[in-house]
Amino acid sequence: MDVIERIDDLMKKRHWSDYRLAVESGLSSSTIANIHRRNTTPSISTLEAICSAFGITLSQFFADDRQIVQLSKEQQDLFNRWVSLTEKQKQIIYDLIKEMK
Repeated sequence: MDVIERIDDLMKKRHWSDYRLAVESGLSSSTIANIHRRNTTPSISTLEAICSAFGITLSQFFADDRQIVQLSKEQQDLFNRWVSLTEKQKQIIYDLIKEMK
């Protein structure tokens, strides 16, 4: 799947119009329209803004749909906090969660 097809696919899944993508990404409507009308591949910075609007990373954008896991804001916060913990802290939290079955 090419870049423009992928953008279209993500828009369809969210029922977004070009206007909605422009608003969510902070890009101009003409930028989004040019991608579709002229079949213009977006620059990396434009694609990053589009990915941000969709709540995904560039790597997720290019990954197979089966590999994408979208996190809620709460899950993203937990993940960001998790990566800064020491191994001992991670083990304590992991053990605590296992006990909550």
